[in-house]
Amino acid sequence: MQAAKMTRLIALLAAGTILMTTSAFAKKEEPVKAGSFAGAYLAGRIAASDNNVDLAISYFKQALGFEPDNVSMQQDMLLTLLSAGEFKDAVKQAKRLKGNADVERYIRLTLASDAFIKKNYIGAKSELEFSDPSDMDKLSSGLMGAWATFGRGNTKGAIQEVKDLLGPVWYDLFLSYHMALMNDLAGHKDEAERYYKQALNDRQGGAAAPDTYERIIISYASFQLRNDKRDEALATLREGEKMLTGRDALKNIRQRIEDGSSLDMVIKTPQEGASEVLYDLGTAINRGGAEAFARIFLQLSEAMRPHNDTILFQLADISSKLEENNRAIDIYQEIPVKSPYYRDAELRLALILADTGKSEEAIRHLSALEKEFPEDQRISMAMTGVYMQDKAYDKAAAVMDRAISRIPHLEQENWLMLYQRGMAEERLKEWDKAEPDFRKALELYPNQPQVLNYLGYSLIDRNEKLDEALNMVKKAAELRAQDGYIVDSLGWAYYKLGRYDEAVKTLENAVKLRPEDATINDHLGDAYWMVGRKLEATFQWNHAIAGKPEPEELTKIQEKLKSGLKTPALEKSAEKTDSKQN
Repeated sequence: MQAAKMTRLIALLAAGTILMTTSAFAKKEEPVKAGSFAGAYLAGRIAASDNNVDLAISYFKQALGFEPDNVSMQQDMLLTLLSAGEFKDAVKQAKRLKGNADVERYIRLTLASDAFIKKNYIGAKSELEFSDPSDMDKLSSGLMGAWATFGRGNTKGAIQEVKDLLGPVWYDLFLSYHMALMNDLAGHKDEAERYYKQALNDRQGGAAAPDTYERIIISYASFQLRNDKRDEALATLREGEKMLTGRDALKNIRQRIEDGSSLDMVIKTPQEGASEVLYDLGTAINRGGAEAFARIFLQLSEAMRPHNDTILFQLADISSKLEENNRAIDIYQEIPVKSPYYRDAELRLALILADTGKSEEAIRHLSALEKEFPEDQRISMAMTGVYMQDKAYDKAAAVMDRAISRIPHLEQENWLMLYQRGMAEERLKEWDKAEPDFRKALELYPNQPQVLNYLGYSLIDRNEKLDEALNMVKKAAELRAQDGYIVDSLGWAYYKLGRYDEAVKTLENAVKLRPEDATINDHLGDAYWMVGRKLEATFQWNHAIAGKPEPEELTKIQEKLKSGLKTPALEKSAEKTDSKQN
């Protein structure tokens, strides 16, 4: 159906480009003065659960004003300060809690990081002695402890400490990488080469920790370039691009080297080595449900290596995932123009702006990027997505016209651009342009379900090529049986064709897949009405209203709740009455 085709358009674009957030800008909340410890503590916990760390800190400070010796409160304050990147205050809090077993990991990593910053390598080593370490603690303390030994000038001893670290098989990638870094920094070229290759050959470990693997690729390419192996460095980056598809940084670094640029060492000091340990482990655990913990590791990493673009990019991504859009935007804007992550950061920034109602600002960012990188199709697709979201279909089509005209030979990967332009043209009622674009997209990518769905439904809606159109929508639903929007399209196609029993069965399945969607519930209500299940129809229409439909759709649903729908029998009766009166 038309509404479902447009729903989640940006989510579709994300599949071809990058991820987006879904929440609106959170207004900056000012804390109110709490009248008790309980009030301040509860308000702080609520703010923390909403990922509003700045507000949480304000309330936790108030709570500590009432009960400064409350250990539970101090623990919450430490974790919140670390999440917010308030490192100096976190160090003070960690010192107050020293010896506390509940948050020992964070106390020790915080104080060790502080010691590294002060180049107090003996102190850093002592802070890393855990009482009951987990496998993660053993690895983090072992590697950071080895970098502390390195900082004291004992490079041989540091490398031996890493070799002696025993643990599960997932340790291997991190151990090989940090032995490579240490040997590289110490000038042991042969050993550095050996361990870089060992790390790169650990494809299984790289698949589990892709951000660390990306760092290994960049580090090894830097090593090769510094040792007059330019062609080998480029080959390393190209191979890395094949394994880690979609990694813009690798491509950007390769292109810069091809243009004659150099590539600095990734790690130049023991402090940076310790920071890299926390970056590696933080990004490794940065997945569903662990983002808040990953952020603490990354904030500590950034404290030891301030303004590092690689770490900032990860921190912005986590803030976006946690729906802290203001914080994500601020961090993305810190990434410098010369960074290999800059283009990706600007793209993500623009999409967050668009998704939170700042379309004009988003377009400004994307327009500037398009001028600088006219061949980057992701920018054009993102800009088109923003215009489509704002129903500026003429502008969306114009962007795709420009982008497609720059492609000498269309390949399979270009199907999405034709699909986007076709959607814009269909919305502009330029079907003579839209249909060829949809069919060309299918020529490039046969049986692409999104295209089959949109083209098939559009033909049904136009009462054209009905057999072919219905087969298209059926095929799309077979390919994406768990996609509620596509299943809804099939159900609505049956409805439009007057096959109401089939429509009911299909739309019931669609509602199971997307029970919250207003349009799908509305469609099921219509289908129920047409087969005489009027009580169930009113229930579905009410459920559709609860799903907050668009204003124009809301009005239509409210009218149906008042007057119902005309069934085919009623329509024929009305036609007979009209003919007799005439």
